[in-house]
Amino acid sequence: MKRIFLLLFVMLLAGGMSLQAQIHIPVKKKATEKTNEEIDKKIDEGLNKIFGKKKKKTKKTGANTNAPAPQRTGTQPAAEGAEAGTSTPKLNWAKYDFVPGDVVIFEDNLEGEENGEFPSRWDLVRGNVEVARVDGENVIMFRNGEPSIVPYMEDPQKDYLPEVFTVEFDLYYPGGGWFDVYLYDRKNQQSGSPSGYTNLEIRSKNFSFAQSTSEYPGTVARSRWMHVAIAYTKGKLKAYMDDTRLINIPRIDFDPKGITLYTYHAGNDNLYYVKNVRIAKGGVKYYDRFLQDGKIVANGIRFETGKATLRPESMGVINKIYDMMKEHPGIRLSIEGHTDNVGDAAFNQKLSEERAQSVKNKLVQMGIPAGRLATKGFGETNPVDSNDTPEGRANNRRVEFVKM
Repeated sequence: MKRIFLLLFVMLLAGGMSLQAQIHIPVKKKATEKTNEEIDKKIDEGLNKIFGKKKKKTKKTGANTNAPAPQRTGTQPAAEGAEAGTSTPKLNWAKYDFVPGDVVIFEDNLEGEENGEFPSRWDLVRGNVEVARVDGENVIMFRNGEPSIVPYMEDPQKDYLPEVFTVEFDLYYPGGGWFDVYLYDRKNQQSGSPSGYTNLEIRSKNFSFAQSTSEYPGTVARSRWMHVAIAYTKGKLKAYMDDTRLINIPRIDFDPKGITLYTYHAGNDNLYYVKNVRIAKGGVKYYDRFLQDGKIVANGIRFETGKATLRPESMGVINKIYDMMKEHPGIRLSIEGHTDNVGDAAFNQKLSEERAQSVKNKLVQMGIPAGRLATKGFGETNPVDSNDTPEGRANNRRVEFVKM
């Protein structure tokens, strides 16, 4: 009986399809997935009416739309077509490795200079340059007329830069133009002067030297003070803005012989200021010096005037000491502060002790155990140079790291 009903149902269905073909009702060759599901449902209902309710397995039509979508991993969303599981690379960049030279060969912090006079430790190439006071401090003011100056040296026509040297100064950039540091004396060394690019060009956020240009990675004001540092080592040149190395040239094609500070763009409404200029001769690597002498003498650790507050440019030296102590865990150091003889002796003694403690605090903060460090202050009692010259006083203002 069941077979007879099934046969009749098939004949009726076939007849309907034949009738549809005869009256030319258009039918799509491929129904959508939704239409197929509806047809299956109608057939199931017809069969259930004939044979009774009997469950039929769900037809598979592709991916399971109810399954959870796969989750991406990583901190950044993957680009279209990228593999799941990718993440942003972790940057480890030693962006500041500047260490000042050991012996100061030229220093000018403008002590005792008179406002409105030409700075006594410099010579004029051209333009108008004078001493002025800005925020209570003496500065070299570059006014107009393409102002340009060179250090006043005993024999400026000779090469007064060693094969390893550093140059540092604080520069106020007024917001327009650029400031140049030439690596030869443009007044006294014109004979046989190098050709091509010989200058570091400084803007508010950029350094350029020859074909190398780099921008400071942080956000800075257009008009501001910045610390400029240059390190030269037998052909290799690096230049730093504040706490970041911007120029790193493995080889320059001339021998630096002197220094010229210059700007074409200075004017009464666009004044540049310079202070705290220092040129120093380089030296041996810290660990080699430590093994040889049992101590490291560092005059590159800088503090605010009359205070124990570390300046940012001190971090090059402190980072080197930290690396040495991490690499050699058996090293224990006495951090010893020294001053020049300017000011009250009792004040200098206390200041040297506080400065040594500031250096220790920084190293402990970085991860060096406090038990590996001690501090002492000697004030002005142990000079290593004469206190009669700016260079001698600069060499006396130092921090020593002595083996314990």
